Amino acid sequence: MKNIYDYSLEQLTEYFASIKQKPFRAKQVFSWLYQKDARSFDDMSDLSKDLRNQLKVEFSLDVLKIKEKQVSRDGTIKYLFELLDGSLIESVLMIHDYGKSLCVTSQIGCNMKCTFCASGLLRKQRDLTPGEIVAQIIKVQQDIDQRVSHVVVMGTGEPFDNYDNVMEFVRIINHPHGLAIGARHITISTCGLIKGIKRYSEEGIQTNLAISLHAANDEIRDELMPINKVHPMDDLREAISEYIDKTNRRVTFEYIMLKGVNDDIVYARQLAHYLRGLNAYVNLIPYNSVDEHGYQPSDKETVEIFKNELLRLHINVTLRKEHGRDIDGACGQLRAKRSGVK
Repeated sequence: MKNIYDYSLEQLTEYFASIKQKPFRAKQVFSWLYQKDARSFDDMSDLSKDLRNQLKVEFSLDVLKIKEKQVSRDGTIKYLFELLDGSLIESVLMIHDYGKSLCVTSQIGCNMKCTFCASGLLRKQRDLTPGEIVAQIIKVQQDIDQRVSHVVVMGTGEPFDNYDNVMEFVRIINHPHGLAIGARHITISTCGLIKGIKRYSEEGIQTNLAISLHAANDEIRDELMPINKVHPMDDLREAISEYIDKTNRRVTFEYIMLKGVNDDIVYARQLAHYLRGLNAYVNLIPYNSVDEHGYQPSDKETVEIFKNELLRLHINVTLRKEHGRDIDGACGQLRAKRSGVK
């Protein structure tokens, strides 16, 4: 059975034409899916009973279910979803003063092998389809009975390793007849796949780009992120500079603070040098410890010193508010535990 959320408005229009239905039926169905929160095809009351029955035979609306839910004291909710094939994925809802942000997963497992990341505890099994990523938002909105205002593709997986499906997902949720989430409220995070960055710069959409950097020099980044051996930092910087020139968009650099690894003030100075001249800012991230990796979060005083040194060197920097520290907050932690990874 096909996942209805995999279909763009254009693809639905083609489908209805193929079954000799008027093109406006596609807009009706799209509106039911994304504007009117239809839970079943029977809810689509302006479609004929025969057409609803045909849709029920060909398409599925219930493409994932909530397997487990953890709620933090700070309001963060970690969802463990089960897909139709039995695979498990995670999403994390975070509450901000500007709205509700959902971190979605783009792959089952991950092949990037970042040494600090729970996502990599399980190797990539397959890419998620556009509709499986869309359904994470739909299911969360139904669960909380509120609208998700911001989306970050920063969960398990490397989005640019699933480029076409992720971009189709973005187009569906950004579409005015879809979820109508503004492009500037959508962020895609990559560990540094240069080919993907170059393609992304040609998309012509005002979504945001975040780079998982996490180190200020190649030596440390090689240890933390094997992708750096393929795309070292100088090559990555060149691709990002080209992206900024083409899009006129600011880039976020994510930097997880790891005690005794990348948090010395010397690295703040190296990072400032690396970013000089780029339209960018640094997002310092407190580390959610993953037992299997042995890394520890930096002390708060160390983080403050690092942040202040960046500010002194005229680098825009923010410190991400901690979310879900009292639950399995790191991407992949809950799924790894439920999958029996030790």
